[in-house]
Amino acid sequence: MSGSAQQAEQATTVQPTTGTLRVGDGSLYYEVAGAGHPLVLIHAGVADSAMWDDQFEEFAQRYRVIRYDTRGFGQSKTEDVEFSDRQDLHDLLKHLDVEMAHVIGTSRAGQIAVEYTLEHPEMVSALVVVAAGLDGLQGEPTEAEMALFIESGAAEEAKDWAKAAEMDVRIWGDGPLQAEGRFPEALREKMRRMCLNIYTAHTTKGKPQQFDPPAATRLSEIKAPTLIVLGDYDVSPIITMSDQLKQAIVGARKVVIPGTAHMVPMEKPQEFNKTVLDFLGELDK
Repeated sequence: MSGSAQQAEQATTVQPTTGTLRVGDGSLYYEVAGAGHPLVLIHAGVADSAMWDDQFEEFAQRYRVIRYDTRGFGQSKTEDVEFSDRQDLHDLLKHLDVEMAHVIGTSRAGQIAVEYTLEHPEMVSALVVVAAGLDGLQGEPTEAEMALFIESGAAEEAKDWAKAAEMDVRIWGDGPLQAEGRFPEALREKMRRMCLNIYTAHTTKGKPQQFDPPAATRLSEIKAPTLIVLGDYDVSPIITMSDQLKQAIVGARKVVIPGTAHMVPMEKPQEFNKTVLDFLGELDK
């Protein structure tokens, strides 16, 4: 390998550090890579931090990237106690000596990111909300979507974890109104593994504390530059609530990535990464 080629390879190779932080009656597994302004990646409720594989290394070329498993997911643990996802995130950032960070959250983590921004506005330099709903916003599923939600709930009730994981892929991977099997097979298998881990390795979920009053009543307080990203194949409530988020957060931008359902960072990583990096790049100038 030539010297220039070797330098290029070294420039694009990220060597993350890993750790586990004790948080009350739980623990958080985390990975950190890169240098520069901190950027936090928070995963969806049908995934763990591995969903960010296509972002972690690329974003670390420009930022100090932190990804972690929230309690009850991936390699993180919890006892059957009340806890705050917001406080867990705060404890992790303080542990890593982060004073301010760009915060990116997908799905349920979008709500965590919004609530954290409201609870600790001094800690958030930019907010990216991906395919997220929010308590207090309004959105109704179609009859076809509701039928799939009912089928998914029945699988969980019966503890048919293989079926439950497959329903997660069907709804959140394919998109509930799209053809079954649309989501690429390699991504289907990755998502199945993450979902099965949630169902089988995390029988103790803990009790996440609700944000009070609901964040939906306080969105006008958000001052951090905000980007809302979603796919046009997502569930109807997410599409509706994304419009409501844009209207309520002053100056928020919204980008719809076509031909994509709920798991936008996994399904369309090139488009997603460019959208996010372009947005953050404007703030870095």
